[in-house]
Amino acid sequence: MPDIEFPTSAGTASGYLATPAGGSGPATIVLQEWWGVEEHIRSVCDRLAGEGFFALAPDLYEGETTTQPDEAQQKMMALSMDRVEPQMCGAADLLTQQEGFAGSGVGSLGFCLGGGLSVWAAATCAKVTAAVSYYYVMPHGKPDFSDVKGPVLGHFGTADEFIPADTAKALEQEMSDAGVEVTFHYYDGAGHAFFNEVDRLGTHDPALAQLSWERTVSFLREALA
Repeated sequence: MPDIEFPTSAGTASGYLATPAGGSGPATIVLQEWWGVEEHIRSVCDRLAGEGFFALAPDLYEGETTTQPDEAQQKMMALSMDRVEPQMCGAADLLTQQEGFAGSGVGSLGFCLGGGLSVWAAATCAKVTAAVSYYYVMPHGKPDFSDVKGPVLGHFGTADEFIPADTAKALEQEMSDAGVEVTFHYYDGAGHAFFNEVDRLGTHDPALAQLSWERTVSFLREALA
């Protein structure tokens, strides 16, 4: 599928939409790492479509991507949640309008920056009722976790230099204390971005990526049924 445009409460947004071959199924938004909606995020959408999902990645950088960490950090820090939140919620709304959409709500799945945004979407977007967070990063504050609708699944590496395991465990406890049904998996020896096959950090772990993927797909199927 080509990139699409869709309406939000803050104007028009764009994104990458992948649709299931069977024409019907559950749906999830996919939220980018700090690189933007590049080949990895598009491939995640395509893989979800292969599993029978509608998948839409809202383009939070509005057409721009980068491969440079310094530029990526600048772009991430420049994001405004006043703009991002409507893009995420608008993407979820669009998915529920797809012919063939099935399910009780829309999932969210994100990585790094997107991992934080995935939980944010579950707290603030009416249609998002389950969230998956890979190595959660959220530089723009955090939502009220007591507003999170539905379960949260997290994936973290024990050797992540950006998100130490103790930080992740504290986050898991904070969500649990707020009443969230939360399950975090900790992958022994895995570094940050272990799921990303583009492997800019030299941390890609194919076996652990596959294990986490199977858990993610199973979780979303069950939570959105």
